[in-house]
Amino acid sequence: MKVTQAALPFLPLCRRLLPARLADLSVGLLKATALELAILAGHVLLYPAGIIQERRGPDRSALTAPEGTAQLPTEAKPPVVLLHGFIDNRSVFVLLRRSLAQHGRQQIESLNYSPLTCDIRTAAELLGRHVEQVCERTGSERVDVVGHSLGGLIARYYVQRLGGDRRVRTLVTLGTPHSGTRVAPLANAHPIVRQMRPGSPVLEELARPAPGCRTHFVAFWSDLDHIMDPLENACVEHPDLKAVNVRVSGVGHLALPVHPAVATGIREALDTAHPGEPSGGRANGLTVA
Repeated sequence: MKVTQAALPFLPLCRRLLPARLADLSVGLLKATALELAILAGHVLLYPAGIIQERRGPDRSALTAPEGTAQLPTEAKPPVVLLHGFIDNRSVFVLLRRSLAQHGRQQIESLNYSPLTCDIRTAAELLGRHVEQVCERTGSERVDVVGHSLGGLIARYYVQRLGGDRRVRTLVTLGTPHSGTRVAPLANAHPIVRQMRPGSPVLEELARPAPGCRTHFVAFWSDLDHIMDPLENACVEHPDLKAVNVRVSGVGHLALPVHPAVATGIREALDTAHPGEPSGGRANGLTVA
C-alpha cells in the first residue's frame, strides 16, 4: 500500500509554505495518517471474519508421511503464533500470515483473546496454554511469536514471567509499549490500559532481572506511531534480554502488521535471529516509501 501525491494534492503546498525539514516531516505524517485511515477502513470490513477462533492445523500424526513417501525436512521452520493487540482480533494478520506462508512457514496460527480481558497476566497464561497445544499438535519443541501492540506485551510477560522462554525461540513485537505509553489518558478506565502505563506493576515486573532468558527479541518501532508516547518506549531495553530494536520510518501503528516492507523485515527477523546474539542491539532502520 502506497500513498501518492495524487491522493493528497495539498502536499506540494505544504512543501512551499514550510521549511524543507519541517515540510518533509509534515508530508511523511500526512502520508502515514492517510495510510492509517485506509487500513482502518479495511480492517473494519475484515473484523467480523476474525471474531471466531480459527480452525486448528493438523496434529503431528497427520504430518507423518506414509512409508515410501517424502518426509518433511528435519530442519523445518518452527510454528508461528500471531497475537493481536487491544480490542482487535486475528483478522489484522491476514496479509502477514499470507506472506509468511508464501515463504515457507507451514504452521501459522492466530490466537484470539477476549476484548473483555482485563489483565495481561491472565492473557499470558492463555497464550502459554495455546503454545503448549501448538507444540503438542506439531511435534515442535519451540515456536516463534509475533505480537502486535498489546499482543507483544502479553507474549513478553509469558516469556519472562511464566517460563515461556522454554517454548518461544523468537518473539517479534510490533509497536508494543515495552516501557509503557502515556497516550489517551482518558482510556485509563480500562484496567489493561492502566497496565500499559509507564511504571505500572506489570511493567515493573518486566523490568526485574531475567537471567538466562532463552528467547530472542526483535522489536519493530515506528517514528510515526500515534499510539506510543514516547516513541522509543516500543523498544526492548533490558540488560538480561537478547534484543534487537528495528526503527521503521513512514508508517503508523496500524500499518505495522500490514505493510509488505514490514512483513519482509519480520520474515528476516524470524529466519536470522538466534538466541546467541548480543543483547541491546539496534538494527538498521526500515524506511517505507
